[in-house]
This record gives sequence, C-alpha cells and structure tokens, in this order.
Amino acid sequence: MDLFDYMRETTMKKESPLASRLRPTSLDEVVGQEHIIGKDKLLYRAIQADKLSSLIFYGPPGTGKTTLAKVIAKTTSAVFTQINATSAGKKDMEEIVSQAKQTAGAYGKKTILFVDEIHRFNKGQQDYLLPFVEDGTIILIGATTENPYFEVNGALISRSIIFELRALTTEDIKKILVRAITDKEKGLGIYKAEIDEDALEFLADISNGDARNALNAIELGVLTTPPSEDGKIHITMEVASECIQKRNIRYDKTGDNHYDTISAFIKSMRGSDPDAAIYYLARMLYAGEDIKFIARRIMICAAEDVSNADPNALVVATNAALAVERLGMPEARIVLAQAASYVATAPKSNSSYVAIDKALKAVAEQKVATIPSYLKDAHYKGAAKLGHGIGYQYAHDYPNHYVKQQYLPDEFRDTVFYEPSDNGYEKQIKAHMSFIKEQAEHE
Repeated sequence: MDLFDYMRETTMKKESPLASRLRPTSLDEVVGQEHIIGKDKLLYRAIQADKLSSLIFYGPPGTGKTTLAKVIAKTTSAVFTQINATSAGKKDMEEIVSQAKQTAGAYGKKTILFVDEIHRFNKGQQDYLLPFVEDGTIILIGATTENPYFEVNGALISRSIIFELRALTTEDIKKILVRAITDKEKGLGIYKAEIDEDALEFLADISNGDARNALNAIELGVLTTPPSEDGKIHITMEVASECIQKRNIRYDKTGDNHYDTISAFIKSMRGSDPDAAIYYLARMLYAGEDIKFIARRIMICAAEDVSNADPNALVVATNAALAVERLGMPEARIVLAQAASYVATAPKSNSSYVAIDKALKAVAEQKVATIPSYLKDAHYKGAAKLGHGIGYQYAHDYPNHYVKQQYLPDEFRDTVFYEPSDNGYEKQIKAHMSFIKEQAEHE
C-alpha cells in the first residue's frame, strides 16, 4: 500500500457513513442473529475454527449479511475477496479464480469469494462458479435479500449451507444505537450526544429491523442538531421524528415481501379476518403496490374462497377492480378496503374451485368422453340424419323447470363435480337442487 492508498483508506474510515464505520469486526460485536451465531451454533464454531464451507446468507436489508462476511474476512487465514453482482462480470470472476489457483499452489491458502447480491448474477454467471466451488478452488459466500431457492442456481444451493438472517428486534436496534452515540472511536461519541428513551424506542421501532436505516437516522440527528446550553446534543422525540419521515417498509414488488404480503392478505380474507386483511392491504398500499394487482387478487379470492356461498362477492370485487382503475389513489384505498372487508366477512365455500379442478382432471384422464347425441346441436344441415338433438327434453316444459335427464357423457354418468356447501347461499342452492330432483322422482 503506497502513501496515497493509505491516506485514502484513512479518510474513508473517518468520513464514511456511520453504518459502515460501526460495522462489527468480530463475532462478539455482532448484535442479533443468535439463532445462527450463538456460541453453540454451527456458524459460530465454523468461523472460530476457520473451517468454512460455501455459505449463502439470506435475509432482509440491514440484518448483517455483509457484516458477517466482513467478520469472516477479519478472522480467516484464507484470502478474502469481494465483488458485487450488480457490477461484476465474468471477466472479474475469471481473474479471481486464476488468482485463487495461484494462491493455492504457491502458498497453500484457500480463497473465500464474497458475492454481494448474488441473486443479480444470471444463470450463466452462476454456472461459471460451480466447478470451482465444487473442486474447492474457492469458498463461496453469497448474500441475497431474495429467496435463494428461487434465485440461486440449484447446483450452487446443493453445495452451500443456507443461513437465514432475521430482522433485528427492537432491543437489538436499541443496543446498536446506544453504541453508535457512545463509541468515540468509530461512532458519534465525540459529539457528546444523548438520546431520550422515547426517541430511542421510536427510532428502534420505526426502522423495522433495519440497523442501517436506524444508524442513518441517528447520524443525521446528531450532525444536524446544535448543542444545548449544557454542551450536549439532545436527540429528542421531535428530532428523531424529523430524521425518519416515513417508516421504512421492506417491500420489493418482485421479491419475497411482495409474495409474502399478498399471501397473508389472501389468507386473511379466506380466514374471515377483516382486520388482518385491511392491515395487509394497508402495508401494500403504503409500500406502493400496484392497486390493479391487489384488485385482481381480491377478485380471485371472491371466486375461489367465497364462490356461491355469496355470489355477490364476485360482483363487489369486479366492480372494485373497475373503480380503482378509474379513480386511482388515494381514493382507490377506500374501494379496495370495502371489497377486501366484504370478501373477508362473506360466508366461505371453495366448492366451485374444487369442482373445476376435479372436472379438469377428469377431462385430462378421459379425453374422448362422448357427448350424448340428444345434447348435440340439431340446427345444422344433416344433424337430424345423425340423430343429433332427437330425444332432448326441454327443461322449461316440466314442473319446476327441471326434468331428470342425463347430461354427462356415459363415462361420467354418476360423477359429482359440484357439491354445494352448507354455508351462505350455497345452503339454499343445495336445498333447491334436492327439492327439484325429489319432485321429479314423483312425477
């Protein structure tokens, strides 16, 4: 390292963001994630013993994925190198692999390659790494906010241990914030800042488990708040509120949170919990989810989970979908709330859903079932000669507008696809069908 590199690194340490300066350098400094780095846990033992295999860290932003990689870099005897998948290409990986081979041959040292945002690599880039992970040329550590089982090559997954990092708790964030304002070497201790308990609680809670977000807020507060008469900087509730104007919602419209939240929303409507449905609706709206997407999911739930137990549910949901397109936000929130609460509180039945899937399975397994000739079209030329339509009984000519007649093909003569439940309007459907069939038996 020459003088200029040394000066640049020294300046970066002093002027880099607080979240970067305060990053732990040892396992003992890491806050949270005890489920994987507790002293009796596999990862803790592997890091301490410097016996790592390939790893993938998966979890939301600000939970310590890069931090753990940096801790490993500080503790391992292996050569540690880092790239970011958003900017690195195949050429970068070829150079790393070439250097790893030389290092192994010349010094007998392994090379750890940390790939941040590994889900950004395409299949070809991930495939390139595979043989070198397999033969031990490199030990791969990947970090991703996306579910690795969906976004990372299955072959790499099978050769790695997956560790899921959880959102930090409010108590975890409070510990980090206290350390930030008291640490004179890496933190903000030289500013003699103090934080009120309610402000500390507020910042820890509103950061939603993201340590980086909390540290950015406290840094902004300390650096922009003038000292009081006692010479100290006081971070009050008012100051804390100004530092974070809006709660940080971890939500990526193409990622896990998108699918997890919409899943919770649908399951809440299906489970007849309007409060939970409205809550998840609010989370999606707050994060900027597409209102047309939400409306489509409500329509699906109305048909799949309410069905004929309340046929009006689909009418409400469909009209809501039309309304949100014409209104837009913020008024669309009211329409979506009405539709979601209606579907959530409606009586439930999945009879139609079960019926169509059962019928589709039957069609797939018996593709040539013959339509009874009397049900076939009798209006085209020559139909009569083929016997089409002959013997058909017109339902409206009979009492209750019903006549007992075989409509299914012979192959499915006694098959029942649709079985109304005893919920809501389907109970009436069930009673009506039983009544007209019973009456027809006595004719």
